[in-house]
Amino acid sequence: MTTSSHVLVVEDDPDVRGMIVEYLSGHGFDVAQAENGAAMRSAIAGRVPDAVLLDVNLGGEDGISLARWLREHHDVGIIMVTAAGEVVDRVVGLEVGADDYVSKPFDPRELLARLKSVLRRVQARSAGGAPAAKKAEGQRVNVGRCVLDLAGHRLIGADGQEISLTSMEFDLLRVFTDHPNQVLSRDQLLTHTRNRDWEPFDRSIDIRIARLRRKIEPDPDHPQLIKTIRGAGYMFVPGAG
Repeated sequence: MTTSSHVLVVEDDPDVRGMIVEYLSGHGFDVAQAENGAAMRSAIAGRVPDAVLLDVNLGGEDGISLARWLREHHDVGIIMVTAAGEVVDRVVGLEVGADDYVSKPFDPRELLARLKSVLRRVQARSAGGAPAAKKAEGQRVNVGRCVLDLAGHRLIGADGQEISLTSMEFDLLRVFTDHPNQVLSRDQLLTHTRNRDWEPFDRSIDIRIARLRRKIEPDPDHPQLIKTIRGAGYMFVPGAG
């Protein structure tokens, strides 16, 4: 990640928006701002950012709808900003493809750390330059009927078409393919994919795995590739599916 990364802050509270813009600008980021969905689309039409900090509770079109639109149209990092305790909004945000979240009120240093982490994953995928990908340049791993292209940071379906993945979904698949037929706990998966310890009641891993199953399992309701090991975690079975 470089300090010239372009970040778009979408926040309808001018005080909060100004604080974030000032803080990130002071750390070398190129920061744009928008107060609502229309302003966000206008800003992106002029220049697509590397990452978007997106408030959930915007007036008019809410952050969840905007996150879904972003994921469908652009390969950018998305960090949802939620009010304290809004577990449902946080879960829905992850389901529509957000890369991470931070709750208000937040320490700007935490926001900065999460932003840097998301940017590293997004930019490594774009450049094909993540450490694991460099070591496995040109390597492809079978994931059921799909193929995970480690160097290209992409998932190819049985029909040869690329299947859209968020950066964390790719990281999860990479971790699973690195540890076939091994039970991995939620805290192990979080440590491998997000470089932080598991938080009690953190459902982000469960949500991401449910999304992955819809993309790679022939029957997501009866998963065979990524199995749930009750009370222990998840296990990737490469020969299934």
